[in-house]
Amino acid sequence: MCCRVYNFNTMEKVKVFEAHQDYIRALAVHEQLPYVFSASDDMTIKLWDWSKDWNNTMIFEGHTHYVMGVVFNPKDPNTFATASLDQTVKVWNLTSTMPNFTLEGHEKGVNCVEYYTGGDKPYLISGSDDRTARVWDYQTKSCIQTLTGHTHNITCVMFHPNLPLIITGSEDESINIWQTATYRLESTLDYGLERVWTIAVQPGTNKVAFGCDKGSVVIKLGKDTFVSSMDQNGKIVLAQTTEIIQMNVKTAVDEIQDGERITLPTKDLGTAENLPKKLEHNLNGQFIALVSEGEYVINTALAWRPKSFGQCLEFVWGNEAGGYAVLENRRTIKLFKNFKPKSTLQLPVEAETIFGGPLLCVRAEDSVHFYDWDAVDRGPIRKIAASPKTVYWNENAELCCLACDTSFFLLRFNREAVQEALDSGAELAEDGIEDAFELLEEVDERLRQGAWIGDCFLFTNRSQRLNYYIGGETYTLAVLDRPMYLLGYVPKENRVFLVDKERNVVSYQLFLSVIEYQTAIVRGDLEGAQLHILPRVPDSHRSKIARFLDAQGHKKIALEVSTDDEHIFELAIQLKNLDIAQEIAQRAKSPAKWKLLGDLAIQHCRFEQAAQALKQGQDFNGLVLLYSSTNDQQGLVELAQMAQEKGKHNVAFMAHYLTNNMEGCLNVLMHSHRMPQAALFARSYCPQFVSPAVHQWKKELGTTTKIATCIADPAEFPNLFPELQAQLQTTDELENLEPTHEMEVADSDTEAVVAATPEAGP
Repeated sequence: MCCRVYNFNTMEKVKVFEAHQDYIRALAVHEQLPYVFSASDDMTIKLWDWSKDWNNTMIFEGHTHYVMGVVFNPKDPNTFATASLDQTVKVWNLTSTMPNFTLEGHEKGVNCVEYYTGGDKPYLISGSDDRTARVWDYQTKSCIQTLTGHTHNITCVMFHPNLPLIITGSEDESINIWQTATYRLESTLDYGLERVWTIAVQPGTNKVAFGCDKGSVVIKLGKDTFVSSMDQNGKIVLAQTTEIIQMNVKTAVDEIQDGERITLPTKDLGTAENLPKKLEHNLNGQFIALVSEGEYVINTALAWRPKSFGQCLEFVWGNEAGGYAVLENRRTIKLFKNFKPKSTLQLPVEAETIFGGPLLCVRAEDSVHFYDWDAVDRGPIRKIAASPKTVYWNENAELCCLACDTSFFLLRFNREAVQEALDSGAELAEDGIEDAFELLEEVDERLRQGAWIGDCFLFTNRSQRLNYYIGGETYTLAVLDRPMYLLGYVPKENRVFLVDKERNVVSYQLFLSVIEYQTAIVRGDLEGAQLHILPRVPDSHRSKIARFLDAQGHKKIALEVSTDDEHIFELAIQLKNLDIAQEIAQRAKSPAKWKLLGDLAIQHCRFEQAAQALKQGQDFNGLVLLYSSTNDQQGLVELAQMAQEKGKHNVAFMAHYLTNNMEGCLNVLMHSHRMPQAALFARSYCPQFVSPAVHQWKKELGTTTKIATCIADPAEFPNLFPELQAQLQTTDELENLEPTHEMEVADSDTEAVVAATPEAGP
């Protein structure tokens, strides 16, 4: 029987060699050394060294039946284990061809064996034809647990490398999932692919693949969530599978930069017996609850010592330091005060889950019910037709967020109305107290996680953005390059902290003074915000504050606060503050800004300022309108010269025309190479220049002599222009005629008095 070696990249066969005299049942590759093991029906295990051209360097003998499996010990690379149909598991060493010891206990042949890869437990597991899987301690050489549940031979076994689970496959066509800590059977899977032969796990994920008679299937175990909690001081507790570790943002090795990975020392707090599904600090951060499947343990946050424990489906903290509630079953909630039982709430509906905070919140099938912690016997104080995934409360219990699948709702809680209704002793309505909550807004965002900072709601969404919402506006703090889990906000650091699946912690700056200022503005405390909070806001964040004020409608205050020239100019234009707008336009040297300023100045009859702005903005059309409307002859003369220099021939022509400078109009037409128009214009308005214009027209035609000869020059053909001589005489007389009226313009902001000269004629 041969072994064949292939190049992984090219799939080219590079080596074939005779390995055993009977069927080869298993292969194992060493993680560090150039070794490959083969196990065979010839009852031997052979070691092949690929650094020596695949020479067989050792043969291990000791089994008395087919060798079905071989596996290296990941915690000790010098040892390995084998499984055989002789009903034994043997453990070997690379330095000897004889087994170190034999594990006996199966009643039939052993088909598979695997080592435990997590933690420090010296365990391995074997699967047998006796329909059981056995967990062994290879240090004490004893069987510590027998797993029964299959109805046929067990063909493959595995300790999941990331989750506290054992997976077994069998010829009974089923896959069993077991708890590592309790060895309890969690679930049985059957995909209709007949007998199961092999199991494989994708590293770093919860994906598991199974190979069967009729195909293969890939599944994902557990939920893709990250279990962590952080207190107000920046102490982070998180779970990596069953291992609990602690980090502190104050111990960062390097200076913290936005979006950069923070190097934090870790402290091992121990191992949970079951896979944690929730970690949560209480109100003051002194205690932390570790919740796993069916149970909870409350530990002190400082020393990680157990304070209380019990059975539960769900656990939530209450509105006091030692208060909490547990969902015992779908219709029973048990409340605790100072870690001692306080009362029991029998629910009228089945609870899907519960949420903690200032009020005890119960989510039913199509609604959510809010209870007062101290008056649960009075019934729900309010029922809301919503099915939130999570409920978030701010610190002063005034604001509440219901995070649903496609959006989240922001509510204001009216404590006074609720307390008044409870004190009255009257029976509460079926839907509770109508004034208990006021809907502030529905935000169309798919929320992943959230946290309140005063009246500011910080959240991550499905689009990988870190946003915060305040005063009806959503602001983006950062765009994330991968899925991140929100840990929370540390006021002393002025930073938001997040973590990814690989436990990489990153941070983004968000000044508490900015949040406090925005909160004060939303609450209407303008004076307090300006006098007491604004001086603490860094200059680099003044522009952000100004844009927030602008969105809230406080444009005058925004103009005072802003340090961004662009925003200041926008505000000055909106507030019609022309002087400030002119200062910004002078600094920016932007034609667009000068044009806006010029238009606004015209609206307010500040014509000198408008003229200056339109000149700076090179708005020649605007200047034509301004000078012609105010009858500014000198301005039109200057505009004609300026426009001609800039190549704005249409504007130059109009300016000359409005000042009765026909020669200037003709020059503009000729300089812009509009010779036909120049000749015709001269014929109508300045006949003394007809011949030069016609001469230039013919010259421009060049080689097209046939067309040029068709054009008559008055100097050559005076008979064709009988009225031309009379027109020239009239033109000379008009040039020598003194005007009878002066044109006057009253320099006033409100009116213009124009005395126009009568139109001259022949």
